[in-house]
Parts: sequence; C-alpha cells; structure tokens
Amino acid sequence: MAVGFFCLAYYIPRENFGLTFTVYASLFGGMLAIYFLSKQLKWKWIFIGGLLIRLSLLIAIPKWSDDYPRFLWDGELVKMSQNPYLETPEGWLQNHSESSSPYLENLFELMNSPAYFSVYPPLNQAIFYVAAWGANLDTKSGVLILRVILLLGEIGVFFLLRKLFEHFQLFSKKLILYWLNPLVIMEITGNLHFEGLVLLLLLASVFALSKNKNALSGGFWGLSIGMKLLPFMLIPTLFSFEKTRKSRTFWLGSFIAIAASFGWLLIDNSWVHFLQSLKLYQGKFEFNASIYYLLREVGFWVKGYNVIGELTPILSGITLMGILYFSWKKRPQNLLQLTDLWVLIYLVYLIFQPIVHPWYLIPAFGLSLFTDKKAFLIWTYAVIFSYQAYGDPNYQENPIFLFLEYSMLAIAIYWDYFRSSTKSLLAK
Repeated sequence: MAVGFFCLAYYIPRENFGLTFTVYASLFGGMLAIYFLSKQLKWKWIFIGGLLIRLSLLIAIPKWSDDYPRFLWDGELVKMSQNPYLETPEGWLQNHSESSSPYLENLFELMNSPAYFSVYPPLNQAIFYVAAWGANLDTKSGVLILRVILLLGEIGVFFLLRKLFEHFQLFSKKLILYWLNPLVIMEITGNLHFEGLVLLLLLASVFALSKNKNALSGGFWGLSIGMKLLPFMLIPTLFSFEKTRKSRTFWLGSFIAIAASFGWLLIDNSWVHFLQSLKLYQGKFEFNASIYYLLREVGFWVKGYNVIGELTPILSGITLMGILYFSWKKRPQNLLQLTDLWVLIYLVYLIFQPIVHPWYLIPAFGLSLFTDKKAFLIWTYAVIFSYQAYGDPNYQENPIFLFLEYSMLAIAIYWDYFRSSTKSLLAK
C-alpha cells in the first residue's frame, strides 16, 4: 500500500485515469483486506502504518488538485498586510506590479481561478499566512508547511475517533477504514484540502458534548464553520437536539467562535466580494453532480440552454427543506443519533449539489463511522470515477462513469435507509 500511495503522489498524473483507478482500487481493496483480516485491532501499528504512509508524501507537489497555488497566493497577500478579498489575482497584478515578484507570478500561472475573488474564510487565511510566512517565497516549502498542519490535524482525528469509539462502546476496528482510506490520505495529506480539519473540529465538538463541556463544544462547531462554511447547515439539527437547544453556553461559545472567524470580513467590506465569489461558485461551476445533471438535461430539452442559473436556487431550496424536515422528524435523543442525523444532512446536501468534489465527502464519511451506514464508505471508493474527466483533453465528464459512481451510491443508500422499511412492508 505504501508503494501505491507513493506512486499516486509522485508519479501518476490525474490525467492517466486508467492507472490512477487501478492503483486506487488496489489501495481500497488493501484497506478492506486489513479491516476484515484483522482479528484484533492493534491500533498502535495501524496508526504507525498510516502515519508512515502520510509522511512519505511530505515533499510531493499535489498532482490531483491545483488549489494550493491560491492558498499560497492569499497567504502572501496577508503577509504583505494586504486584504486577499479586495482584488482578484488578475486585478492585483495589474494594480500592484511594483509589489509583484517572480514567486507571485509563478503562483499566478499555476492558479486555477485568477479571475475570481478569494472564496476561503478568514480562518483558512490564517493558515495560509503561516505557510507563506514559513515558506520564504518557496513553493515547495509552502506546500510542506500546509501539509504538516493538515497532518497534525489528521493525527488529532485519529485519536479523537479512538476516544469516541471507546466512549460510545463501538467497534474501534473502524479506525482502519478512516486511517488507511485512500481518499482520505490522497485528498488531505496529498492534495492539501482542509476537510480533515473540518472533521477534526466536528469530532472535537461531539467529544466536548460527551463531557458536558457545552461552551467548548459550541466553540469547536463555530470554528468548523470558520474553516469551511458547510457545517453551518447543521444548525437545525442542533435546535432539534435538546441538549444543545437549551444550552446557552453552547450558543455563546458558537457565537464567539463564528464572530472571531468571520469578523475580519467586515474590514473594508470584504464580505461583499466573499459572498460574490460564493454566489458565482454555486451558480457557474459543475462537476460530478447527480440529480442536478439529470435536471439540467431536462432543461436543455425544454429550453435549449444550460439552466444552471435557474436550477441552483431551486435545488438549494429543496436542500434547505430537506434539512429542516429531517431535523424535525428525527429529533435526536443522544449524541449517536445526532451524528447519524449529521451524516444524513450531508448526504442530502451533496446529492442536490451541482459540484461534488471528492474531498467534500470526508467530514461526513468520518462521522458515518459512528453509525451503521455504509453509503459514504462506498462513495469514498466510487468517487474515483469522477477523476475520469481529467483524462479528457476538454475535461468532459463521461456519463458512463457518472452512472457507475451514482449507481453504487444509490444501492448503498437503499441498503442504509430503505431496506428495513421495505422488509416491514413485505411482512405486512
């Protein structure tokens, strides 16, 4: 497995989908083999094995994602005491040519979104600043610093999972499914995505709640929103859960954390450009979608053009109604039921999204290990089919691979959420 990860990180470009899929599938199979063949969990050896794999990727430049140049660019602007939300990279180079450098120009050339304002919250910007400060105008050093920060977060996730498995008296062997999962290793340590830190903060919130430290729990949840906005959609579940709904300290901790994370956007009206970027992101880009693609085809048939501008707000409304409905219907009575509801909320959200990047699955997948649901585990394998698009010169997605991915997910969702109810109906 270590050799496979090393090859994916250093030698196999994402454009070579055939080889990428073969190695990825082998790594996933290796993880499952270790899981099923391990009669007794030797968690120290599992931890060391997964850690050594991650350490072997330390100096790799991400091959599956080109987001990191924007991370380092924003960090450089913050280091220069400039606001990364006020100008696009294109505009900044035009207006501040005297402050530019070969390093910034190189990052600009590598960037995938030079015409857009930054979409990363201030808490992300703080991490970008640390990387820029330590990098000293060197891309490899910046990547290394980001990777070390994310790796420390992953270590925290491992030990929080272990503690929570013990607290809930669950099968701790499930640690293998996270710690050796190829999607987790490649997208967090390999490709420098921050969903691992989101999971860390959500787990910390659950752990604090289990210890009746409500203010701390609210703070961690608020910080998870500051890291990535998505955990904000969990707020209806926290109102439906009695322990958090009635806890003033929980909401006080949440407010302080959210205010500390987003208060910086009030400087120079940064929030205007930040929200503009979010709106553009939601209303313009498409990737690896499911229901959205089906409805888009209907739109082409009926109106003759891409109806993304009309579909996106409709699907967002459906998603919101789904979140409110399930939060009201489920009304969790304990922490395990709350995490189970969080997994369902993430599933509803991702099913209706026009953009589903593989790393979006990681927080929900980590939380799903506390439940009996297998959909996100299956999806961490099936999502590799989305990388087929990078093997096409025009980045065109092949409907066959999308069908394979979402057929596997549909079967898993049926197994998780509908099989028992179907059996009950047949019994009647």
